[in-house]
Amino acid sequence: MKAKKLYKKLDSDFELDKCKDDWKEMDYNQYISDNFKKRYMGLMLDNSQEIDTMYTAVFPSDKVLNQILELGKENILLVTHHPMIWDIRKPSIFQNISKSLLPILKQKKISIYSIHVPLDRNGKYSTGTSLAKALELDIEGEFYEYFGAKVGVVGTTKLTTPEELAEKLKSVVGHTTKLWNYGSEEILNHKVAVVGGGGNNLEGIEEIVDLGINTYVTGVTVLNDFSKKIHEFEKEKGINIIGGTHYSTEKFACIALCTYFEKIGLSCEFIEDEPVLEDME
Repeated sequence: MKAKKLYKKLDSDFELDKCKDDWKEMDYNQYISDNFKKRYMGLMLDNSQEIDTMYTAVFPSDKVLNQILELGKENILLVTHHPMIWDIRKPSIFQNISKSLLPILKQKKISIYSIHVPLDRNGKYSTGTSLAKALELDIEGEFYEYFGAKVGVVGTTKLTTPEELAEKLKSVVGHTTKLWNYGSEEILNHKVAVVGGGGNNLEGIEEIVDLGINTYVTGVTVLNDFSKKIHEFEKEKGINIIGGTHYSTEKFACIALCTYFEKIGLSCEFIEDEPVLEDME
C-alpha cells in the first residue's frame, strides 16, 4: 500500500483532528517528521513510500526496534501507542528513541506512526476498552477526560472481590499485579472502573467516588512522593486500586490494532516488550 494513502486513512479513522496531545519534552531532531512536530501525533518517522508489513507496539523501545531490524525487511510501518519509552526507574520517566537507531531505521525504510491520545480515546480499539474486554467486563459507561477525550470505562464483572479481579488481571497480563486494598472486601455492585496506563490521578478517582465505584484497575499505582496524596485520598474514600504496569495494561489496544490492519489487507504483528514492575509499588 502507498504510505501516504495509509497515513491519510489512519489520520481519518482514528480522528486525529479531534485530538490534542503534548510531547514537548521529545528530542525533535532532523529525523522527526514536520507533522509530528506540529501535532504531537500521527506520522513520526517518515521513512517509507510503500508499506508492505505492519507492526504494533506500546513503546518504541530498543528491544522492539531491534527485533524489527533483525527481520531484515524494508517498507515497514510500526504503529506505537507512545512516541517515547516509559521507565519509571529513571529520573526522566519518558526516554527518547535511541539516536543511534534513527539513521538505521531511515536506511531500512522503517517508518513510525504514533497515536497516544487517539488510542486512549474510548473506542473499538482503545486502551480502556481493550483492557476491559481482556478482563471480561461488560462495558456500560465511560469517565475521566484527558486532553479533551474520555479515556476511562466502567463495566460490570461476575467476580465478587478485588482479590479475584487482581488474580484475573494477573492471568491476562502474565505477571504479578498489585492490589492496594483500601476499601471493602467486595466489589460494590460488581462495578469496576478501568483506565489503561498511568491512570492513578486525583481527577479520575474523584469521578469514581461520585459514580459509587470502589474498585479501580489501572497501570501505574506506585506509592511515591508524587502519588502520596492520591493514595491518601483513595484510602479515605475506600477505593481498592489494582495495578498491572503501564505497558501491560495498554498492550491489549496494540494487539487489537492488528485486527484493524488485517481488515484493510495488511499483515500485522504485535511486538512484545518488558513490563516495568516498579510501576505498581
